[in-house]
Amino acid sequence: MDREPATWKQDYVADLKKVIEASPVIGIVNVTGIPAPQIQKMRANLRGNMTLLVAKNNLLLLALNELDKDKPGVAGLVELIDGQCAIVGSTDNPFKLFKVMEATKTASPAKGGELAPDDIDIKAGETPFKPGPIVGDLQQAGIPAAIEGGKVVIKKSKTLVKAGEPIPASMAQMLTKLEIFPMTVGMDLKGVFEEGIVFKSDVLAIDEEQFMGDLFGSISGAFSLACQIGYATSLTIKPLLTKGSSQAMNVAIFAGITNKDTIEKLLGLAGGKMMALASQIPDALDDELKEKMGAASAAAAAAAPEAKPDDDKKDEPEEEEEAVSEEDAAAGLGALFD
Repeated sequence: MDREPATWKQDYVADLKKVIEASPVIGIVNVTGIPAPQIQKMRANLRGNMTLLVAKNNLLLLALNELDKDKPGVAGLVELIDGQCAIVGSTDNPFKLFKVMEATKTASPAKGGELAPDDIDIKAGETPFKPGPIVGDLQQAGIPAAIEGGKVVIKKSKTLVKAGEPIPASMAQMLTKLEIFPMTVGMDLKGVFEEGIVFKSDVLAIDEEQFMGDLFGSISGAFSLACQIGYATSLTIKPLLTKGSSQAMNVAIFAGITNKDTIEKLLGLAGGKMMALASQIPDALDDELKEKMGAASAAAAAAAPEAKPDDDKKDEPEEEEEAVSEEDAAAGLGALFD
């Protein structure tokens, strides 16, 4: 014996409420125009952590409104219910759920009367048809067809239907024969509820590559800024210590502070300055220093790259400074001021 209509509705609302209560993520899916067998196939292809129930809109409204006290904010999905809808419960985050729903969409032929989702364009060129009555059928549908060289061709590119306009039935038949499928059939996720917030589809539809690029760019910029202002964290402490050590060394060298880390550099710097000053004073160099300066000049000349034949000017090799030991520096200074 069949159940009373009211009882049937109560049972179905109870099933909807079970899905809503058991799932941390709830979505409203528009399934308008999808044949029942195809919906069943799509449902079977969903992963085990998703539950899909197709229901009449008034039952969906009832279930969502009744559970708004237990799940505050879930009634926000009510405004997304339009056309033939289903409810999907999942443990995936909203963005993953949106991606799964988008994967169910496929191109589909128009039947006639539907509103074009995008401009329907046809390009000039040959068709697979043999000359015959098909030419008249194409022309009657508004497609500029003709016979050229024994073949049926589209004479010029044309926008047949603009987005939002109805597709004539005669044109829909020709589009199918031309293998142009302007419609999209699949589960259209209108929005998702999670933790008191409703995320609409325009928020969930993100370009993953661009998002990851922006994310890594932000991370790099934040890291550079933290290092620049000296903000110490577990990630920046090593670069900051390296930068600080380098800056401290530069300050110590500039101020002439001597310690075990700076003495060698200071002596080398003093030796270089001494040699430069002595070279400007006549007869200030003894034989040993002259020999050292000659060796340094020869080494610099050997290390300098050869000038190319087509260079307008030959670059002069820079004089290479030679590190001077403490004993050599002391002896050189003594020779200058004896």
